[in-house]
Amino acid sequence: MKRHNPSELSPPFARYAHAVEVETPGRLLFASGQLGLAKDGTVPADCAGQCAVIFRHLDAILASAGMGRGNVVRVNAFVTSREEMAPYMAARDAWFAEAPPPASTLVIVSGFTRPEFKVEIEIVASRPL
Repeated sequence: MKRHNPSELSPPFARYAHAVEVETPGRLLFASGQLGLAKDGTVPADCAGQCAVIFRHLDAILASAGMGRGNVVRVNAFVTSREEMAPYMAARDAWFAEAPPPASTLVIVSGFTRPEFKVEIEIVASRPL
């Protein structure tokens, strides 16, 4: 995988790449958006707690495909307010601290299926054959 941060663009303002190129052949993994719903049915009250649950889910999904954080090429995240951006970005940056940064998008949305959800995260990962 090759990260692209062209000099003609301002550098990324957080831990992400402007683009990630993946050569084929390889395997792609598309993870559905994950919410901060723990296996026991609980939902942490804050965004940071929900991110912790979500990133554990994503670790499990990646492991089930024989992949890890270094295989993630794209992250799409959705938060319910500007106040949730900083906790999400801190959790994302910590999760990728030991892995190359992926391409990343963060969007503010009006809400999710249940009012207690503050963040949803989906990923795309790639692994060579």
